[in-house]
Amino acid sequence: MSDYADASQSIARAAASAADRLWHLLAPAIALIALAVVFSDSTLGLAFLLAGAALVCLVGLIYGLARRYRSTQNMIWQAAKALGKNDLSSCFGTDESGVICYRNPASLARFPVRADFLSEVVGDLFASPRAVFQRLQNKADAQGAAMEDVASTRRALRVSAHRIDGAGYFWRFEEREAIPDTNPAAQVALPMMRVAMPHKILEMNEAMHQFLGARPKHLDRIVSRLPLQSGDAAVFQTANGPVESQVAVLSESADVQHVYLWPATGVEIQQANANSIPVPMMRVSAEGEILSANARAQKLLALDDAQSIKFGEVIEGLGRPIDEWLLDVSEGRGIGRTEVVRANRPEQDIYLQVSLGRLVDRGNVTIIAVLIDATELKTLEAQFVQSQKMQAIGQLAGGVAHDFNNLLTAISGHCDLLLLRHEPGNPNYGDLVQINQNANRAASLVGQLLAFSRKQNMQPELIDLRDTLGDLTHLLNRLVGERITLKWSHDPDLPRVRADKRQLEQVLMNLVVNARDAMPNGGQVEINNHAEHLKEPMYRDRAEVPPGEYVVVTVCDKGCGIAEDKLQKIFEPFYSTKKTGEGTGLGLSMVYGIVKQSGGFIFADSVLGAGSTFTMYFPAHNKAEVVPAPIDASAAKFTPRLEGGHVLLVEDEAPVRAFASRALRLRGFTVTEAACAEDALELLDDKDLEVDVFVTDVVMPGMDGPTWVSKALEERPGVKVVFVSGYAEESVSHNRSKIPNSAFLPKPFSLSQLTETVQSQIS
Repeated sequence: MSDYADASQSIARAAASAADRLWHLLAPAIALIALAVVFSDSTLGLAFLLAGAALVCLVGLIYGLARRYRSTQNMIWQAAKALGKNDLSSCFGTDESGVICYRNPASLARFPVRADFLSEVVGDLFASPRAVFQRLQNKADAQGAAMEDVASTRRALRVSAHRIDGAGYFWRFEEREAIPDTNPAAQVALPMMRVAMPHKILEMNEAMHQFLGARPKHLDRIVSRLPLQSGDAAVFQTANGPVESQVAVLSESADVQHVYLWPATGVEIQQANANSIPVPMMRVSAEGEILSANARAQKLLALDDAQSIKFGEVIEGLGRPIDEWLLDVSEGRGIGRTEVVRANRPEQDIYLQVSLGRLVDRGNVTIIAVLIDATELKTLEAQFVQSQKMQAIGQLAGGVAHDFNNLLTAISGHCDLLLLRHEPGNPNYGDLVQINQNANRAASLVGQLLAFSRKQNMQPELIDLRDTLGDLTHLLNRLVGERITLKWSHDPDLPRVRADKRQLEQVLMNLVVNARDAMPNGGQVEINNHAEHLKEPMYRDRAEVPPGEYVVVTVCDKGCGIAEDKLQKIFEPFYSTKKTGEGTGLGLSMVYGIVKQSGGFIFADSVLGAGSTFTMYFPAHNKAEVVPAPIDASAAKFTPRLEGGHVLLVEDEAPVRAFASRALRLRGFTVTEAACAEDALELLDDKDLEVDVFVTDVVMPGMDGPTWVSKALEERPGVKVVFVSGYAEESVSHNRSKIPNSAFLPKPFSLSQLTETVQSQIS
């Protein structure tokens, strides 16, 4: 409710309370008017008349407000009585500011408190009543009615509000099933209470009642340092004076907490009491010996109740000696501070969030440890860190590849220009061919670097894996050597898959080479493929494979296998299970990147000493596809012939621009060069300059390629566009899709690829 409405209600209530005493104002008004008649011929008479008239107006205003307020109250009373007279639940009728206009008999019996406001009557029943009423009023204003279940003492309470048109609200408080005494919270032998945030005590068990000697309603009345946290040592005000207690806090919901106390009294706490606490806890001596542990702590740490063991023997990874940590806590330093450690359990990794508290009993210091299983939290943290690392490496690889592709474009391009002027019999011809071949190998290496980050340029096509594997047979046999044999198994009805054939061959070669290295004494590598239909999603290794038709390829070996703790990391870049100097760590990461970029999934199974199996799922494609013939990249087959057309070449790398300009001019094109987008737009300001094709780099200092081309096409809509870039095509496809009549040429490109692409745009 707004402050304006609240103020209006307050004024109306004040007017109603003053209506019965209106004669106190009316008599002076009549007297002033009479004096005005007596002194009618003077200024004093006019003053009396104005004062009397003002008092009369005030009386009329107060009477009108009072009449209106009483009419509204009467309306609320009648509507609320009709709804709640025979209701067994507590019902109230209130105006918009919460003033009670009606109470049914059940509410008078349940809440004998006499008060004007609803929040004062039911305020002790649950926490933050004004906030609850405000939420329900807002919902009732919008929807006509609202309902909310709130945590109450010993009972579940349902509060509902109904809007009374033009008047106020009808409230109903339904106390539902009482919390039975068999509730585990009530059976806990240690002191326990339920607290509604921030400080409202909803209930407490008998042990807490006896400990405090009373049943307070607010937590801040009995403890000064709030909020309470597990492991804290807090001082509670009891009927017998201040008592220090260890605290364990367990959340029931976002608004309700269970608070358990471990009192530091002279009586030794029984192990049965400790077992009642639903959180792992243990008592540790100042020297580090575990004195006792409840059942949950024993299960979490795989402890034997009878064994004598040091606290430092069950946890590790603190970053400093455990004894120093215990010494600090025993001397009162660092109490309540949480540390994350690892439990020494041989069968699995368990991370613990540990809080230590200090208890002093008859001069003896003991330490209470509250343990929380943080394994899932640490797993999520590790996954987040890994994803950040992969993203950073991918960005680095993309930037490195861009620079390398520019260099390789200039090297291979100028090599192509030299090959045009040298015949095969020339002494320099062989050297030029070697330069060209090594530039191509370097380009392939850049593609591998990009593969694990899934940013390499793909040329997907529909392929039959049986043909691909058949073409690879001779090469793979040479790779594995004489001591390794290959066994093939093909499904006769295998569907086709859509993938880059060259990249898929690289995947199979890498997996076969890894299988060979895992069997130094020889063995057999099995390569199988078959069709599989998934009727339901398959969940594995945090991946979900959607239902559908798949081509499944497996590569199996009987080698040394991979340890379970290393199996989760084998697809990470630069991680290798081989000896130092025997592997780069890029092989399986490249395999993973290519498979994922092809829309597939890859999983690894391995048993140490028994071998490994890599399983790949590729979506099946049964529809035919017309694939254009690839452009011949061989510069040696290039034959200059004259063509026509004006090309505006925009490239910030001078060596690349020089090569591209010479190549296009040799083909017969007219070329205008620009080193940046701003220079290109300045050249296009000349209306007499006619351009047929824009050839532009995508990423440049200042304005990028798609941006300046979009501006240029506003004045020259018919010009065709060729984008060139050292980045993957998908990184520029979004902006390129906005440019009509555009083509993409990835770097490094050959002389023939450049000229053929430009010519195809003009044709």
